[in-house]
Amino acid sequence: MIEIHNLTKNFGAYKAVDALSLNISPGEIFGFLGPNGAGKTTTVKILSGIMKPTSGRVLVGGFDVVKQPLEAKKVLAYIPDEPFVYPKLTGFEFLRFIGDIYSIPYKEQRERIPELMDLFEISAQSGELLESYSHGMKQKLLIASVLLRKPRVVLFDEPTVGLDPKSIRRFKQLLLDISKDGTAVFMCTHILDMAEKLCTSLGIISAGRLIAKGTVAEVKKLASGAHCDRSLEEVFLELTA
Repeated sequence: MIEIHNLTKNFGAYKAVDALSLNISPGEIFGFLGPNGAGKTTTVKILSGIMKPTSGRVLVGGFDVVKQPLEAKKVLAYIPDEPFVYPKLTGFEFLRFIGDIYSIPYKEQRERIPELMDLFEISAQSGELLESYSHGMKQKLLIASVLLRKPRVVLFDEPTVGLDPKSIRRFKQLLLDISKDGTAVFMCTHILDMAEKLCTSLGIISAGRLIAKGTVAEVKKLASGAHCDRSLEEVFLELTA
């Protein structure tokens, strides 16, 4: 569902991503881990079509994100760490706007939008302008828009920032639910405990280069003297030291 071949992104003399290659299958929850400045967000922005690579090739749902940008964007959704919404729309209007952009039938929108707003407990604010929403409420709204669309690929960059504990728990269950339906999830996160429990596979990037990839158990074995009782946090800190 996601194919990355020798992806490189340079900013002048600085190499943010260096010859990255990955394959993410349908239904896979892939955790993309790394220190700040390692190249995670740059990779996600290239996957989403916001940024162009210096070299290499990226396919999303079989579509080249550079040569077939519209086709690729139709099958993916991107939730950044800083949620962007149109401040002069209400919550309900924003979801209707997303529904129309992605050609979701009007009848389905009328049924599912109230259900999704109830699910994330923002129904009471559905008629309020988004400029009044908190960071967490905006994040909930964007996640609701993903569920409304049912994309084949979802890109998350620190998706739980600003969410309360109850919403984080609900978000974890939603990841499991959409992956069971065949959606590929590509998630950047610093919450290693969540990655360890949820992700079917992991990749660790450091200074632009992929230094580890595999299941949680496989990644743990890459650290020197790794034992099954060691946490992912311990292994991560050793690998990125």
